[in-house]
Amino acid sequence: MVIQDDMVVQFNYTLRDEKGDIIESNEGRDPIAYLHGHDNMMPGIENAIAGKEIGAKFSVTPAPADTYGERQEGAEQRVSVKHLVGAKVWKPGMAAMVHTDQGQRQVTVLKVGKFMATVDVNHPLAGRELTFDIEVVGARDASDEEIAHGHAHGVGGHHH
Repeated sequence: MVIQDDMVVQFNYTLRDEKGDIIESNEGRDPIAYLHGHDNMMPGIENAIAGKEIGAKFSVTPAPADTYGERQEGAEQRVSVKHLVGAKVWKPGMAAMVHTDQGQRQVTVLKVGKFMATVDVNHPLAGRELTFDIEVVGARDASDEEIAHGHAHGVGGHHH
């Protein structure tokens, strides 16, 4: 079965930095599931999986623009400390989650005052040449409901 649009794809991954050190992996957990061809996955990963078969194992190093984005210089914002999610005490260099109009966003704390913090809104991995080791572990035709909703349902996918 060749991976194509309107299929629910399940894969495992290990993300490595420029030196080959592991940044994150879903090893030992449920595979990631997404609806192929519906902008639910980073373009660099979706393009690499397209046309592969179940059982395929490969590594890919997409351009930063196709993963976490290019680094934007001067992408700093001041936000209320109470809007930072993930810790009780904040220090420069820490990663935080912030709820925005576009959903949750990961930011890096640059400076912290009593009430306000300055954050870098670039994703912490933006602009980096990262390598993804991928194993395609499953694929199936998506249901009409999944296609209508624009995302995968079930294990590793979206739960309503």
